[in-house]
Amino acid sequence: MAEQPSKLFPVKPKLKSKPRTTNQTSESKYWSSFKTHQIPGLISVRSLSFSPTTGHPFAVVHSARLSIYSSETLSSISTISSFSDAVTGASFRSDGRLIAACEISGRIQVFDRNTRGPLRQLKSHTRPVYYVQFPLLDKLHLISGGDDALVKYWDVAGQTPISELRGHKDYVRCGDSSPINTDIFVTGSYDHTVKLWDMRVADRKSVMEVHHGKPVEDVIFLPSGGLIATAGGNSVKLWDLLGGGKLLSSMESHNMTVKSICVGKIGRDSGEESNQSRILSVGLDGYMKAFDYANMRVTHSQRFPAPLVSVAFSPDCSTRVIGSSNGIVFAGKRKTKEKEKEESSSTLFWRVAPVKQPRREVLKPSYYRYFQRGQGEKPSEGDYVVMRPKKVKLAEHDKLLKKFRHKEALVSVLGGKNPENVVAVMEELVARRKLMTCITNLDVGELELLIMFVQKYCTMPRYASLLFKVAKRVIEMRAEDIRASVSLRSHIRNLKRSVEEELQIQRSLLEIQGIISPLLTSAVRR
Repeated sequence: MAEQPSKLFPVKPKLKSKPRTTNQTSESKYWSSFKTHQIPGLISVRSLSFSPTTGHPFAVVHSARLSIYSSETLSSISTISSFSDAVTGASFRSDGRLIAACEISGRIQVFDRNTRGPLRQLKSHTRPVYYVQFPLLDKLHLISGGDDALVKYWDVAGQTPISELRGHKDYVRCGDSSPINTDIFVTGSYDHTVKLWDMRVADRKSVMEVHHGKPVEDVIFLPSGGLIATAGGNSVKLWDLLGGGKLLSSMESHNMTVKSICVGKIGRDSGEESNQSRILSVGLDGYMKAFDYANMRVTHSQRFPAPLVSVAFSPDCSTRVIGSSNGIVFAGKRKTKEKEKEESSSTLFWRVAPVKQPRREVLKPSYYRYFQRGQGEKPSEGDYVVMRPKKVKLAEHDKLLKKFRHKEALVSVLGGKNPENVVAVMEELVARRKLMTCITNLDVGELELLIMFVQKYCTMPRYASLLFKVAKRVIEMRAEDIRASVSLRSHIRNLKRSVEEELQIQRSLLEIQGIISPLLTSAVRR
């Protein structure tokens, strides 16, 4: 009875590691559609902020300068360099005409965006100021927080602080104003707390406090105004202000400190805002994460080649900018359908109208030509398509295996450079119970090829289980030939050396594991 092959041709290795396949969701496709453009040449990008007005230019704070970039072209519009010290933060006014910036020296300056001239200088902080912001829809006041642990509410026109808010016990590095009330804002500090302030309260004390558990790097209001998100350590936490500061969720997907967070919305292609908002977070581990706080899960993760320190998202959902510690801004631009229509309509006048093709007659089953359409005809909806099976082109070793010429198949594949094909042929021969017979019938030159292959690939994890067994059988069955050949003895010595080196590596790894395991166990218990 003729011997049957154990599998279909061409043969494929069982031990081949399967590639990792990820089903990309529609939301991942959305965030991936922001094509990254690098803006290099900056020094330590500390802060990013978008203008709320149409066009949405964004300000980049770096070194002792403040640069304004176009969100359309991602090119520099203007640069403000009227600073005596490093700039730490910036904020646009609601009409986009003024921009406030704070410095390490503790001074806050207000500039006209068009003329770049300083209009006001606010001096009251005695330590560096890292947070400054115009409240939403408020053109007359500013909020600032500094390393003197003070939060100040300023009268911009009079250049004087209206209120000096005390309560924090360490550096105040971040804050945000409420999207629904200009009198309410929050500030975050390195004392691990976030405080809620209401300027309508007479005693000027914080009306609520939440404890993040780590130095707070950033805090933002979510669009509803009743929730806030805080970032510190490797976690982003969500708090319910209307529920008395209740902790709703804690996202700990970053491996290192989270430096900045902002709110991003899912798409606005048709001109109307989407109700789906996400918390975008960046950290020193180089990752940007999108967090769906409605379903409490991370929906997208993207890696950048540098530690990230700031992130901002444009109000029209078309531009995303991320600042890194090495001075590169990763700006992502996404075209919306509305802009594509505008571009096509603006260039329509200059285009030559295409020649209209004559309308083809629709073929019906009652026509003779319906059954003589040929292979080039595309099937219409509802047609039953019978596909001709594609002819598989077999390699030389597959042809030999198909003819049951086992030794020739093994020798032919050993002469190639693809280890996966060699392993696949060996597995096929094992299934047919012919591998040992082939090894016995190999001459000295062919046996040398086999031993060289085993010596080269036996330490690879995906091939080791099979090749170590093959090596053992070869040494047992062909011991006399190995002793009689100088070249074979040399290859066996190389094989022994490779195995000893691999064993030494495994012992070292076990020693390292023994050292690390107690440390991890004690860290978890704490």
